[in-house]
Amino acid sequence: MALRDAGSPDGGRRQGILFDVDGTLIDSSYIHTISWWGAFRQQGYDIPMASIHHFVGMGGDRLVDSLLPANRDRSLDSDIMASHGALYASHWPALRPFDGAKDLLAQCHAAGLTVALASSARKKDLQVMKATLDADAFIDAATSANDAKDSKPAPDILVAALEAIGVEAADAVFVGDAVWDMKAAAALGIPAIAVTCGGVNAGELRDAGAVEVYEGPRDLLENLTSSAIGRLLSLAPNS
Repeated sequence: MALRDAGSPDGGRRQGILFDVDGTLIDSSYIHTISWWGAFRQQGYDIPMASIHHFVGMGGDRLVDSLLPANRDRSLDSDIMASHGALYASHWPALRPFDGAKDLLAQCHAAGLTVALASSARKKDLQVMKATLDADAFIDAATSANDAKDSKPAPDILVAALEAIGVEAADAVFVGDAVWDMKAAAALGIPAIAVTCGGVNAGELRDAGAVEVYEGPRDLLENLTSSAIGRLLSLAPNS
């Protein structure tokens, strides 16, 4: 995707905002939970949903490794991940954006920030979620699991998103819903705003490094100027 010219007229540095998608902009965290639950059961593993939900937001490889015994037959891991993908895809028609998600992307874009989706989702899942958001006009780049060697909480996907929009970590803010999002941002020194709409409580998100916590996209949008994004907006060219 071609970059919008978000540099300042005097040649100043570009400011950017990175968004996780699952559980942050799209109401899908519990759909992932039940899809992993079903995939595990197909291979004979009865993993409680609450345990699974705790790890949603990690890459699938890390999630599987975190939840299953170390002495398992690891050759089945790829089958479990494929089953999760198929089960999740069966729920594509049910995906919905959170209230305010599109408006939040639009406001950040209109204010002069370069906007990127930094998702650990599979490329085809991300394409479906982007269509659900219906906000391509406000998104400058989007990265998926295909763009990262290591999944969250490793920061690779954020590095890829920053490179895609030509923004330095010091000039960015990240918005996510999972502990693993907060840890990935912390690894790069990027301020991380958390939303609780993915099902993780505010205290856990703050403990993981969130600088601020909001209920969801609408809550963040209504408090945008006083948020960490607002501090970026004060530097953006159109502010």
